[in-house]
Amino acid sequence: MDDFLTTEVVRWQAHFGRNDLPWQNTRDPYRVWLSEIMLQQTQVVTVQAYFALFLARFADVRALAQAPLDDVLHLWAGLGYYSRARNLHRCAQDVVRVYGGEFPQSAQQLQTLPGIGRSTAAAIAALCFGERVAILDGNVKRVLTRYLGFADDLALATHERRLWDQATALLPQGNLLHNMARYTQGMMDLGATLCTSKKPTCSVCPLSERCVAYAMDAVEKFPLKTRKLKRSAESIWLLWLVSSDGAVWLSQRPTPGVWAGLYCLPLFEARQVLLAAVEQQGAEALQDLSSFKHVLTHKDLYLHPVLLKLHGRPALALDGQWFGAAQIAKIGLPAPIKKLLQRTQPIPGAV
Repeated sequence: MDDFLTTEVVRWQAHFGRNDLPWQNTRDPYRVWLSEIMLQQTQVVTVQAYFALFLARFADVRALAQAPLDDVLHLWAGLGYYSRARNLHRCAQDVVRVYGGEFPQSAQQLQTLPGIGRSTAAAIAALCFGERVAILDGNVKRVLTRYLGFADDLALATHERRLWDQATALLPQGNLLHNMARYTQGMMDLGATLCTSKKPTCSVCPLSERCVAYAMDAVEKFPLKTRKLKRSAESIWLLWLVSSDGAVWLSQRPTPGVWAGLYCLPLFEARQVLLAAVEQQGAEALQDLSSFKHVLTHKDLYLHPVLLKLHGRPALALDGQWFGAAQIAKIGLPAPIKKLLQRTQPIPGAV
């Protein structure tokens, strides 16, 4: 055990760490779990608003489990990584069905639930129940590899397993109910506020006097991970069908796939394919609107909306159904589709 590391991190967190976030100062596993899932790949400032909305709508795990998935996806819209929302709903249902509405208290059991991986399970177990288990999210990896001078390539599973082992060995030994929560939160806070990926503020870091990377003047070289995910690009044509009373034709996206489970305008890989789909509805009246780019984590989507106004609400040979404005306000929509429907007003009239 490294007494210096644990003592300094616990002390620093109490005085200088983040202690005013809405999911802190609680040992309620529902709130901690919800925040941990939302914070995956998402900034704290963004999560705060969504966290409040979720608690207002789903006050506890039973309320979330009993809610329709569409309600969950609707509130999640804009956070991205929609598999998190689907797993969140499934996890809540399993907690109620298998554990009677009470989250299990060990990281090992928590990992059996949908959407909860090793680090998330450890965060819940450590923060809520004081279990001596390590987390290893991106922030903590950065702090530990710099502090230890851990120079092995984390793209290799064997090296990451060794870092897990070292992270576990460094955990506090005593007064775990108090120290594990402080230490775990402190490591996350250090990575988020001081030990940042670019231009870390080492001069005020409580660990700098024993940080190997700092002593080497090579802080920004850690952690080492060589494997890079290649970005790709895809063009998609969106068929925006509008009835004479303002309803919009939407279909639910399949799982898996982009925007799985959300309601969306019909998607086509090419304009010619879109044309064939609306041949009977008056393809000559199609209006091409301004294209725009939507950025996903590993892909750029180039979206091409094509508007077609129809008389009445005709039956269509497409998957989906007509949705009025009141219905649209209650379903989950991908962020770019929601913005398109909100910001762009179709020209009055129908064909």
